[in-house]
Amino acid sequence: MSQNKYCQSCGVPLKDDPERRGTEANGSRNDLYCCYCYQKGKFTYPNFTVKEMQDFCVTKLVEMKFPKWVARIMVRNIPKLERWKNN
Repeated sequence: MSQNKYCQSCGVPLKDDPERRGTEANGSRNDLYCCYCYQKGKFTYPNFTVKEMQDFCVTKLVEMKFPKWVARIMVRNIPKLERWKNN
């Protein structure tokens, strides 16, 4: 797998930190998704719609003290990520 700069589910930066990457069922790292979205080979929120993911991320960003309008801008590209392209 080629390494992505951003999680292909939520858009969080993956950086060069392997601990930020999700895991497969066998414990190996996944290069597409972050540890918040993908663990042990499964999505942590498997039934989320793209809108629900955007709302969830906005909530988390606001909790991190980002202004809500900034958070909304930050999540606008989530529908273009690999997980959501076919939805």
